[in-house]
Amino acid sequence: MNDSSWGAPPQAGYWGPTDQGHSHGHSHAHGNGHAHPPGQGHVQGAAPAGPAYDAHEAPQTRPMPIAPDVAAYGGNQDDDRGAARLSGSPVRNETNPEPMPDAAEPAPKPQKKSAGRDLSAAIGVGVGLGAVIVASLFVVKAVFVGVIAVAVVVGLWELTKRLDERKGIRAPLVPLALGGAAMVVAGYVRGGEGAWVAMALTALAVLVWRMTEPPENYLRDVTAGVFAAFYVPFLATFVAMMLTADDGAQRVLTFLLLTVVSDTGAYAVGWRFGRHKLAPRISPGKTREGLLGAISFAMVVGALCMQFLIDDGAWWQGLVLGLAVAVSATLGDLGESMIKRDLGIKDMGTLLPGHGGIMDRLDSLLPTAPVVWLLLVLFVGSG
Repeated sequence: MNDSSWGAPPQAGYWGPTDQGHSHGHSHAHGNGHAHPPGQGHVQGAAPAGPAYDAHEAPQTRPMPIAPDVAAYGGNQDDDRGAARLSGSPVRNETNPEPMPDAAEPAPKPQKKSAGRDLSAAIGVGVGLGAVIVASLFVVKAVFVGVIAVAVVVGLWELTKRLDERKGIRAPLVPLALGGAAMVVAGYVRGGEGAWVAMALTALAVLVWRMTEPPENYLRDVTAGVFAAFYVPFLATFVAMMLTADDGAQRVLTFLLLTVVSDTGAYAVGWRFGRHKLAPRISPGKTREGLLGAISFAMVVGALCMQFLIDDGAWWQGLVLGLAVAVSATLGDLGESMIKRDLGIKDMGTLLPGHGGIMDRLDSLLPTAPVVWLLLVLFVGSG
C-alpha cells in the first residue's frame, strides 16, 4: 500500500542534515582517542557498521524495503498493514509495492418482498371489526347506525387533527362532530331529504363557529370544514340509507363484502404480479395488475351476493355492481392518497394496528357507499 505521507526517498550520495549531525555526534563519542581504522569510516551511501540502532539514533541512509512484521496474534487486515508501516523504515522504497486488494465483500442476500404492514395485527383488527359490524348489523339496526356515527366522529377527529398539524388549517371539530352524527341519524330516519338538510345545517354551523376566532384564514378554515362534512359524514349517510330497506342488512353486508374483497384482490394480485404502476405520482404501490385483481374478485363476489343475498337480484347485476365497486373503491383510495401526500403523512392515524387510523379504512368505503346505494335502487328498488 502506497502512503504519500512518508515523503520522497533521499537520493543516493546525499547526506541529509540528520545524517551529518549523527556523523559529528559519533565522532565526539569516540573522541577519547579511538579513531576509526582506515576504510571503516562512514561510506557515502552505505549503511553504518555495527549493530542496528533505533530509528531515532541511527536513521538509515539508503532506502530499505518495507517488510511487514508477522502478527503475533490475529487481527484484521488494516491493523496488520498499520503494524507493517510502523515497524518498517520511515524511508519509502523507490519501487512502489502493489496495493493489496481488499477482501471481496459477499453479495447481499436478496430481500423478500414485504407487504409493508404487520399482517398479523391487520388480520386480527379486521376480524374484530367485522365481528362488531356483523353483530350490530343483524341484531339491532339502530346499534349499527350508532357504529356508523362513532366511525364518522373519529374519522372527523383524525382528519381535522392532521389538517391542523400539517397545514395549520383549523376546521372546527365541534360542529362537524355534532352535525356529522346528526347527519347519519337523519339519513336513517328521513332518508336523502333528511341527510341534505343536516348537511346544510352542519355547513352553516361551521361558518358561524369559526366567527368566534380572528378573521385570518377564515375562508381557508371554513372551506376545509365544509369539505370534511361532505367527505366523511355525508357519504357515510348512504350506508344508513341502505339499512332502511327490508333487506337492508343484506345490502349493507353486500356493500362491505364487495369493498373489502376489492381491496383484498388488488393487494393480493398487485403484490404477487404487479409490474406496471397505476398512478405512480399519487400512490406508487398501486399497479394495473392490482386493479384487474380488484375487478375480478369484486365481480365474482358481486354475482354471488346479488344472486343469494339481495331480494329479486340477478347474477349479472352483481357483475355490474362488482365492477363499479372496484372502480369507486380504487378512486377513493387514490383520493385519500392525494390528501395524505399533500399533508406529507403515511397514515391518518394509529388507532388500528396494522391499518393506520379509521380514515385509512374508510377511504374506499366512503365513495363506494353512494355508488352501491344507487345501483341497488336501480336494480331492485329502494324497498
